[in-house]
Amino acid sequence: MLAPSGLAFVALVVFAFAAHSSHLSPPVLPLIVRNPYLSTWLPDARGAPWQKWPTFWTGQMMGFSVLAAVPQTHTVYPLLGRAHDSLLPLRRGDGYSVSFPEYQGVRYDASTTNLSYEIPNPLPYSLSAESVKIVLSFLSPITPTSTMRQSIPASYLSVHVEGDFDIDIYVDINGQWVSGNRGSVINWEFAHLQKEGEQGENILKTWIVKREIEELLSEYRDRSEWGSLHFSAPLDVRHECGTSAQLRQRFSRTGTLENTIDGSFRDIMDKEPVFAFSKSFKLGSNSSATHDQVLFTIAHIQDPVAQFASARGLTYMRPLWKSWFPTEEALIAFHYFDFENASNLANNYSAQVTADALRSGSKDFADILALAARQVMGATSFSGTAENPLLFIKEISSDGNFQTVDVIYPAFPFFLYTNPRWLAYLLEPLLEHMLSGQYPNQYSMHDLGSHFPNATGHPDGNDEYMPVEECGNMLIMGLAIVNSLKYDTPNAGGSFWASLGSEDATTSSNVSIFALRNREPRDGMFGLDHHWGSTSEDGENSGERQARKWVSKSYTLWKQWTRYLVEFSLIPANQLSTDDFAGWLANHTNLALKGVIGIKAMSEIASIMGNEADKKYYQNISSTYISKWEEYAVSRDGTHVKLAYTWQGSWTTIYNLFADSLLCFHISNLTTPDIAPSHDEYPLILGQKLGSNHNAKNGFVSNRIYKIQSDWYHNVRQRYGLPLDSRHLYTKSDWEFFATAVTSKNVREEVVQSVALWVNETNTDRPMTDLYDTEGTGGFPDIYFMARPVVGGHFAFLALERACDGKALEGLDFLNNEDDLLLVEVPSVKESHKHPEL
Repeated sequence: MLAPSGLAFVALVVFAFAAHSSHLSPPVLPLIVRNPYLSTWLPDARGAPWQKWPTFWTGQMMGFSVLAAVPQTHTVYPLLGRAHDSLLPLRRGDGYSVSFPEYQGVRYDASTTNLSYEIPNPLPYSLSAESVKIVLSFLSPITPTSTMRQSIPASYLSVHVEGDFDIDIYVDINGQWVSGNRGSVINWEFAHLQKEGEQGENILKTWIVKREIEELLSEYRDRSEWGSLHFSAPLDVRHECGTSAQLRQRFSRTGTLENTIDGSFRDIMDKEPVFAFSKSFKLGSNSSATHDQVLFTIAHIQDPVAQFASARGLTYMRPLWKSWFPTEEALIAFHYFDFENASNLANNYSAQVTADALRSGSKDFADILALAARQVMGATSFSGTAENPLLFIKEISSDGNFQTVDVIYPAFPFFLYTNPRWLAYLLEPLLEHMLSGQYPNQYSMHDLGSHFPNATGHPDGNDEYMPVEECGNMLIMGLAIVNSLKYDTPNAGGSFWASLGSEDATTSSNVSIFALRNREPRDGMFGLDHHWGSTSEDGENSGERQARKWVSKSYTLWKQWTRYLVEFSLIPANQLSTDDFAGWLANHTNLALKGVIGIKAMSEIASIMGNEADKKYYQNISSTYISKWEEYAVSRDGTHVKLAYTWQGSWTTIYNLFADSLLCFHISNLTTPDIAPSHDEYPLILGQKLGSNHNAKNGFVSNRIYKIQSDWYHNVRQRYGLPLDSRHLYTKSDWEFFATAVTSKNVREEVVQSVALWVNETNTDRPMTDLYDTEGTGGFPDIYFMARPVVGGHFAFLALERACDGKALEGLDFLNNEDDLLLVEVPSVKESHKHPEL
């Protein structure tokens, strides 16, 4: 149970945290953001929080309000939401007045959003005329050392008050949390939670709300139509449910609620039933207390969370938290009283993100990362069992697809940096499904299902056609996981937190190597993850052993996808890339680079398996291909890479260059392998003999490509960032950070400042978009992406800092050294444009 002293300490931290505003002012901020269906945001975050109702990520209003009242004057102050609409206009005899607090602004980090207010002293001429300070602190904790805690579909709202006169607080929610259809009939109950194993001792009050007739695994306007909402509070609060206006007016008159329950179940907006708690804080002259707080939790519980076409067939998937908590009541109680631990873990993560961002960028960069973190995790849902954990992800707002490979890919730097095992959990459902033979194509599938939460697969093979894109993505992410396991230095997996804890000695063949069965106590709390990869006492690298075990079960898939890339990636046919909104394109330079890097990744995957023949085979092909790619890709004047091989005058952001550095290819001196592939495994390149023209050079992709692109980005940057390519002025923020992670420090800082300016000035009105115009108002380019997890790509530079035993950035030092601008000779225009017959 959370000790009062612990909560008081958290309160002091909250007031200190809230004292300073964040540097950037985005249009929308996360409040309660945990998964695709528990996702409540503060709209118009540059204004006062009572000007609009909180919203779901789609922009649909959510019933969620907070009021404060001063009993001495019967004055009520709206803090969140438009509850005051129920109180105005005032009429004679209402018994209260409505005023507005002094809003002190917002502060946020990776897990928390704090809204700060001051309520003026009701007796301005008293000896103490100081205002009461109020902070609403919304915590959706990111806990990279505790997957168990991260799997809990619940968030915290703590209300902190400080001053010397009494204040009353009121919080309510409505049925919009359990259905997107305002006409849905809802049921509710009020419960006292009791200590596990003890009868009669109540510990919490909880409202439980759900649809009268649930529609399992279905959505209405992207809202789930199954599951129950649990709104919990301590025993010393008052509670009531009933018509919204009546409850709010009663609280405004009396400062309290009546501990009664309206038993008339009805539609969400029929005499709008709300579920409320109130708390009275005695801070006046008769009390020695000058500060106090109250904690609420909001959970959205679903079982099942999805259906998945697994190896055993279509399966209802239970939530991962059920591996540790036998009942919903046990989960709610644990979550509530774990607040101090969850806060500490989340604060540790946020502080490290900020420190890393400040060291490698600026305060603005730290805010950009803070805005992205909850948005990434807010698209995910943990499932499976402790023996075989899975992480599902929804392609929010663009298609709604389930486990989209090219949505996981732009997000994967966040997962490498935060907890690489979560990236493995994202890939596992895709690998299991395709290994089971349920997908007919030779290339990687695009997604596991057309719409979340139904991962029913594509047995006809007619998923969105991105064959080179998805094969390259899977191979790059697969090797990233392998690398994160095999490096021995602290943080080498890309994650500071992954290096903590002891080794998990799981050996059973029926259990995932990424199992969570043996959680360990550490630092005074239990339920923490074990070390990710490690070195055993006998000197054998157990991380490599884990990587080999993981790769071995799916090696046939990795090799199958690579064979496809060998045949089709160097000169891509007309097809889509991940930027499908831009349309189909042949000879796509950036796409080809991803495919070639994917082939190179396969040579490293073969190496971890000890398969020297495959290693040399794919290394030879990739080395040949990358030299030809450099010939085809560069413009006639040698200043930049073209959008398509044959599109003279075009240019593009080569964000796929990031993978070359992340996978450590740029710090290896490559020489020509001594065996060549069979002739039926590669496309014919006119005038080229395999194995020729491969003298030792600086890594896999030439330094020259890095250098010309870094300079080019400086030249084409617009007011709000780096356009995606020469066709449009719009950009993708994830790709901006991928691309600038491998540029000079100056160019990276320029783009970060442009993105920061966009955050402050954009007229977009939804949770942070990744697709926006780089000029004008920085708005949506007639394509409305919002709240998508791809903003995990903003963590690209932080992931790169810790890659390759922490040496990845050393290989890019030449970009910051004006004396080493051209380490590789630039081919003549004639030599660099010998195109095959395309």
